[in-house]
Amino acid sequence: MWHTMQLGEILRKLRTDLNTGLREEQINEIRNVYGENKIAETKKESIFIKFLKQFNDFMIIILIGAAIVSAIMAYIEGTSDYLDSVIILFIVFLNAIMGVAQEAKAEKSLEALKKMSAPTAKVKRDGVIKIIPSTEIVPGDYIIIETGSYIPADSRLVKSYNLKVEESALTGETVPVLKDEKAILKENIPIGDMVNMVWGATIAVSGHAEGIVTDIGMNTKVGKIATLIISDESPQTPLQKKLRRSWKKVRTSCYYNMFFNIYNRNI
Repeated sequence: MWHTMQLGEILRKLRTDLNTGLREEQINEIRNVYGENKIAETKKESIFIKFLKQFNDFMIIILIGAAIVSAIMAYIEGTSDYLDSVIILFIVFLNAIMGVAQEAKAEKSLEALKKMSAPTAKVKRDGVIKIIPSTEIVPGDYIIIETGSYIPADSRLVKSYNLKVEESALTGETVPVLKDEKAILKENIPIGDMVNMVWGATIAVSGHAEGIVTDIGMNTKVGKIATLIISDESPQTPLQKKLRRSWKKVRTSCYYNMFFNIYNRNI
């Protein structure tokens, strides 16, 4: 929404000033509301725990049960034909290994996002320009962006001088975007077209600018990507997706047969 607002409205909402920036007495109050400007930490688990969690799935439990029943029947019948059980268990264990690998990949993606964060930021507070750790940035901070610096948080531009920002981390586009602080844009447009905004974890490749921080931490665009990674700690493997599709088909077929039988009895 920030890209659609006039600058005066943004200043009122964030209670900041172009000449002085935020006052020091405002900082703690704002930080208590919004927290620190950083990507949230995830709970670390051992590979063994991650492996065990892959079996905490209804369809996987059914497969394991089928393998056990098949083995018991082979033992009772005295055929010693355990091939079906071995194949099922092999697939289940292979699925668990794939699940652990996917979780590890998600964790590496999250770590990569953290490394893209700016270590420090240049801000104006009480009319004084200072360099602070980027984790101390709060919404309303007046930031100064220079060539080669990472953007510390999502911000609305106030002034820009031939500012070009490389936003491939968010948009996949490797061509730097020329920014325009004077633009007032429509609500539903792609991130790459929001030329009056700059985003945390992107880098200024030329020019310089000044802006007002609008979102920090997990509320930034890169923070929302991290949220998706964190909330999907155990992505479904291809086997789990296929089992779920098969289960839906079986369940639908059962419902159809049930209603069909009821209908026939009532005729």
